[in-house]
Amino acid sequence: MHVLRSEEKNSIAFIGLGSNVGNRRDNLKKSIEHLRKNSNITLIAVSLQYDTEAFGYKEQPRFLNAVMKITTTLDPYALLNELKKTERLMGRKNGKRWGPRIIDLDILFYNSQVIECKELTVPHADLHMRWFVLKPMSDIEPDFEHPIFQKTISQLLEELNG
Repeated sequence: MHVLRSEEKNSIAFIGLGSNVGNRRDNLKKSIEHLRKNSNITLIAVSLQYDTEAFGYKEQPRFLNAVMKITTTLDPYALLNELKKTERLMGRKNGKRWGPRIIDLDILFYNSQVIECKELTVPHADLHMRWFVLKPMSDIEPDFEHPIFQKTISQLLEELNG
């Protein structure tokens, strides 16, 4: 069983946001507003928004992507549940992997923890190869170090752009 509140002080998490259905900008804004209503989450920063090509399944509309930095007293699993709840409230349906979605919310990093289980992988898998994650994250935390690769977000972005 997972505790809902961390016994420690607030943890830092980075959340990836994406939308390619409907009013993408409004969808990102509404998801951020919903998460801000949770007393266990404090918004620290939100990146610029980037219009990007779809990843994986290419025959779909372009995405609008951003990253937000939060502090939270929720453990990673409770935070994941809150993100999934927000997606459902906004009308997200389970569909094709990498397919169109009204909103997609992912935990990119949770402190410097490495978590690998069925429900959750942190750092988010393959984020080091995804410009639509690295670029917005570099807007708000370029010196954050990836706990597995021990490289900063700026370094990973530079390698990807290389």
